[in-house]
Amino acid sequence: MSNREVVVLSVGGMRFVTRASTLQQFPESRLARMLYDDDQEFKLVNGEFFVDRDGTLFSYIMDFLRTLQVSLPTDFSDYQRLQREAEFYGLYLLADVLSQEHLLKPRLEILEVRFSLQEMQAFFRIFGSCSTTVGMLADQITVFTGQQSGHSWNSPFSSQKPLVPLPLERPSHHDIFFQCGTDCSAGDQFVARYVSIKPDDRKLINGTNVLGLLLDTLFKDGFHLVSTRMVSSEEKVECYSLERMKRPAGLTVTVNQTSGISRVAQAKKSQVQKGK
Repeated sequence: MSNREVVVLSVGGMRFVTRASTLQQFPESRLARMLYDDDQEFKLVNGEFFVDRDGTLFSYIMDFLRTLQVSLPTDFSDYQRLQREAEFYGLYLLADVLSQEHLLKPRLEILEVRFSLQEMQAFFRIFGSCSTTVGMLADQITVFTGQQSGHSWNSPFSSQKPLVPLPLERPSHHDIFFQCGTDCSAGDQFVARYVSIKPDDRKLINGTNVLGLLLDTLFKDGFHLVSTRMVSSEEKVECYSLERMKRPAGLTVTVNQTSGISRVAQAKKSQVQKGK
């Protein structure tokens, strides 16, 4: 058996074909020793190793052995069962990582949008529990400024007048501040601020329209509205609280085989999510 190059395993009725070198990634594991030792849990039947264990969970074991990573789907919940399987196969480094459920379980993410109208201007402030999400949202929002003729903030944007993009105010990594609308200037000229939110390419000046687009963008990104309230009736500040359960599309656990030190990294998404 030690001369095998290709090994076939039947685990819980599911068939797996792999290289012997893959099973020997961790020489002290039960899977590696299976090729040499007589283990009662691994029956050799018609050239295949029969194992009476969970075949679906074993697919994650095989993925780990092939890549030295384990990528769990977003709806995965059998951490303890997978940890038990890893221990059965003698993959104790993997079992140790799986025991750190705080690194693997979904996280509740909170976002708060504060919106106020003052005459012909609208002010927005967004607070988020996850600085990464706030940063990504800041990359989607652009404020443009320019001179506008007319007396209404509903006046259409004139493409003949150049608009200058303004940087968003970032008081901290967890919040964003910006405004839109018009501010009275000399004569019939107004300083106008337009807001664009990717992937929508419109430049909106009406605060209510911007609020609607902002909330719609967040809904498409998985947030749902929890509550609305009036923070200040005098200043007319409305607060929209949103939540979502967030887990990376592929949470990847990388294990340093030599030192036994584990770390967790965010897997790169192969596709750009809708709404971003």
